[in-house]
Amino acid sequence: MPDIKEESRKPLWTPTRLAFTIVVLSLFATVGVSSCNSNDETRTAPAPATTPAAPVRNAPVPQPVLTTLPANVLESELQALNGAPIKLSNYDGKVLLVNLWATWCRPCRVETPELVNLYKENRSRGLEIVGLSTEDPEASAEKVRQFVQDFEVNYRIGWATPEVAITLMQGRESIPQSFVIGRDGRVIKRFVGFNPSSTPPLLKAAIEEALSGKAPAD
Repeated sequence: MPDIKEESRKPLWTPTRLAFTIVVLSLFATVGVSSCNSNDETRTAPAPATTPAAPVRNAPVPQPVLTTLPANVLESELQALNGAPIKLSNYDGKVLLVNLWATWCRPCRVETPELVNLYKENRSRGLEIVGLSTEDPEASAEKVRQFVQDFEVNYRIGWATPEVAITLMQGRESIPQSFVIGRDGRVIKRFVGFNPSSTPPLLKAAIEEALSGKAPAD
């Protein structure tokens, strides 16, 4: 029978346990791009904007490239937080950024101030931004209103219907997702997830390409 005193003298942090812990922490620290699953609302509590975003859990799924917004997306009348319903076809001929998000999504909360600044800086040049929540409009109305107030959102906010969200996501349910669309209706760039370091300059480059009508130099 083992000596209880002898067992109690064994160190808790053995070299093997310590090495394993360091590896795990390193993996968490190196995760950059982050996103939420659009079906995670019941499992994810709201968090402050300063809370680190959750790591990506969805592996990329091969899908046809979305080169333009389909007719069922463009012509849908989407409920807006304020004013008349949102119809994306009304933005024909304009540079448009469509953002799929949710109030409970931590990366969305980290991304929103960047979108606010981008709109502030480029609105006079012709940029329009439409943020479409993937939440249920009736259940989330007050949360969305509070979100807009807290983050001083200066662009149009509404709700994506399930059909519109599914069509845009193309099998990838992670949010946030953003689509930068040129004046000719072409989808210039699609973003899935948000990385505070790498995503903002890529967003700016895609918007600049759309506003200038020129492809970026290699």
